[in-house]
Amino acid sequence: MILVAILIGTLVAGIGSVWLAAALSFGLLARYTQHMLSLAAGALLATAFMHLLPEAFESHVPAHDLFLVLLLGLVFFFLLDKAELWHHGHEHHHGAAPGHAHDHAQGHDHHHHAEPAGQAGGWAVLAGDSVHCFGDGVLIASAFMADVRLGALAALAVMAHEVPHHMGDLMVLRGGTSSRRVALVKVTLAGAVTALGGMAGYWLVDQLREALPYFLVVASSSFVYVALADLIPQLQKRLTLPETAAQVGWLAVGIGMVLAVGALGHGH
Repeated sequence: MILVAILIGTLVAGIGSVWLAAALSFGLLARYTQHMLSLAAGALLATAFMHLLPEAFESHVPAHDLFLVLLLGLVFFFLLDKAELWHHGHEHHHGAAPGHAHDHAQGHDHHHHAEPAGQAGGWAVLAGDSVHCFGDGVLIASAFMADVRLGALAALAVMAHEVPHHMGDLMVLRGGTSSRRVALVKVTLAGAVTALGGMAGYWLVDQLREALPYFLVVASSSFVYVALADLIPQLQKRLTLPETAAQVGWLAVGIGMVLAVGALGHGH
């Protein structure tokens, strides 16, 4: 039963986020990109601090050990970001980068996309995306193994932060191929890898049940890092007062949504 829930959660997060990204990039929702970034940041921070971390700290594992894992997780994701930046920096010299009109559209790994828009760049993006989605799947599975409600929240939070990420991927692939449909199919396939990660995570966590609190803390460090390093910096522009109010409002909506889902779960 849990495996079915994990598969549904990972497919919703993996593929749902791609289709929502396409609606925001190509469709009616294009003007709401900035609001999505704020919403995603709020949802990620609330899921990490109000659900994943409390669940981990309720275990038998000493708090000191969990805080150490949280610190190492943040450093690890920082180094991962650096490695990707360095790798993509080397690709810069092989073609012109796409225009910067879409710079505001990137969320996670937004620096990925300043790479050449040719096929090679496109495949690099898809390879990176697939690995990232696999990792997301493992994190979602860990949350489901702890509690189905927690898994649903983690899946929603992953979906929220993958939307801006996939928007950037779609933009890069549109540069390399003439067709929106081809770009969408490619990114959807990368998103579907989330389900493979979910299945691997189910098997892994089942083997290592004692380590579940550590998995939850690593998931938290991923969410906190993405929110603070990728999403929030894009929101720190000089804005008018109404624009700033809208940002804070959407951040609050993201937090409120996660708290509301959590409260519903506790209600039964």
